Amino acid sequence: MADNAKTPRPVYRNIHITDIVRYRLPLAGIVSILHRISGALMFLLMPFIIWMFDASVTSEISYESFTSVFTVGCADGAVPGWFFKLIALALIWAYLHHFCAGIRHLLMEVSHSYTKQAGKSTAVATLAISLGLTVVLGAKLFGLF
Repeated sequence: MADNAKTPRPVYRNIHITDIVRYRLPLAGIVSILHRISGALMFLLMPFIIWMFDASVTSEISYESFTSVFTVGCADGAVPGWFFKLIALALIWAYLHHFCAGIRHLLMEVSHSYTKQAGKSTAVATLAISLGLTVVLGAKLFGLF
């Protein structure tokens, strides 16, 4: 009984709000947090997604007004077209990252022996693929090719 009393108890640290900027999160943790952020972003921008879909398929006139929002902006000129392109680019990133991270999570659940190194390499692959595709589609969105 004396041996049990002498063993040190584990220490659990609470991270204070001032420690967050100094806390080093592994890359897999960053990808996991970005997966949650991308899901929340897609949920919050759902009205914009529905408007884009509705405006693009209703008629030819609504499609023309839909495309003019991305080039000219709003009819009264209060919001420029590049702002709507940035919102669309954020949606593109959110979808691509959420999709790639979801595939990563599915692979982790299917695999019976998932190592720390495999987690790091799939996190790097998730970030590289999602950001690379976002850059390509963003260049197409902004008319670079």
